[in-house]
Amino acid sequence: MTNQKIITVVKDYSKSPYGRYSNEVQAGEEDTTGERFRKELLEPALHQYDYVIVDLTGYNRYARSFIDEAFGGLISSGAFTLHDLQQKLSYRHDDLPSIVELIRSRIEWAEEMRHVV
Repeated sequence: MTNQKIITVVKDYSKSPYGRYSNEVQAGEEDTTGERFRKELLEPALHQYDYVIVDLTGYNRYARSFIDEAFGGLISSGAFTLHDLQQKLSYRHDDLPSIVELIRSRIEWAEEMRHVV
């Protein structure tokens, strides 16, 4: 049996995730960034569990900067490849399918950039 982890962003991380890097947001918002989400929750879960599901339902204003760093950053940081993520990661937003599409596109873009010399 596969061990899996479900990360519910609004419950396990922040009710209003915001921003790309912790050093680029206003004081008090450092704990809401995509960088911190990736480094402190998502990457460790992907290393520890066979499969990770990220549920983004409950917040409808995810900025591209948060999504790009949290998900695309998995590849651009060198921690994972597109193939790795296709095997180990899924994500959903029950109310906004556009968020799911944005995540997919940012992951694919990061993979393309990984191959640029």
